[in-house]
Amino acid sequence: MKKRIGCLHAHYSNIEYIENALSPYGVEFIHFVDPALMYRVTSDEGFKLADAQNKVKEQVEWIAKCNVDAILITCTNYIAILQEEQLSISVPIIKIDEPYFEYISNITQPQTILFTNPATVNGTMERLNHYAYHHQKTLDIEVIVINNTFELIMKGQKQEYNQEISKFLNEILKEDKIISVAQLSMVDASKEVEYRTSTPIINPLDTLISSVVSQLKIDKKSVVM
Repeated sequence: MKKRIGCLHAHYSNIEYIENALSPYGVEFIHFVDPALMYRVTSDEGFKLADAQNKVKEQVEWIAKCNVDAILITCTNYIAILQEEQLSISVPIIKIDEPYFEYISNITQPQTILFTNPATVNGTMERLNHYAYHHQKTLDIEVIVINNTFELIMKGQKQEYNQEISKFLNEILKEDKIISVAQLSMVDASKEVEYRTSTPIINPLDTLISSVVSQLKIDKKSVVM
């Protein structure tokens, strides 16, 4: 029987990433997309943190009622806002950034993490530092935001968005640094540059897939033909 995953996204572009990556495993998806929450968090001064927390709690509990085997949250801001201890569900929650944190926390050399969305930086880095502290890891990380880029993907201009990321990656790779991209929306551009330059670029999708496969105990033999 196929496993069913309920996915919570802040943007519809994340759907393709997840479905393509897990397609060999015969997983069934139910996608829930809500970009409005991030708009309100970043632009509505009257929308308080408690309002955002309540909204994410409501979304996750709604997904849990849809007969899913797991809930996957692909938005790092949603993850940062979520207060898991307040949830009244038994469905496991898979957070896209935790396998990514585990991977980069095991890197002892200096490294650089790239973002396009400034609004995700604080929440992601707080969670990363919290993870590293509790796992007794020491991080040497520089954070860089590729400015004036994220609005392109929010407008549906994916090609232009990827071009801006690729351009930035091509420049920073000349510095011979360990590079990772923190957001799912940055994966296509990073993989294209990685392929063309033969330079590894860490991304949260690759680290996520192995975690999902392990947690749900699925393999490619479970594909229903």
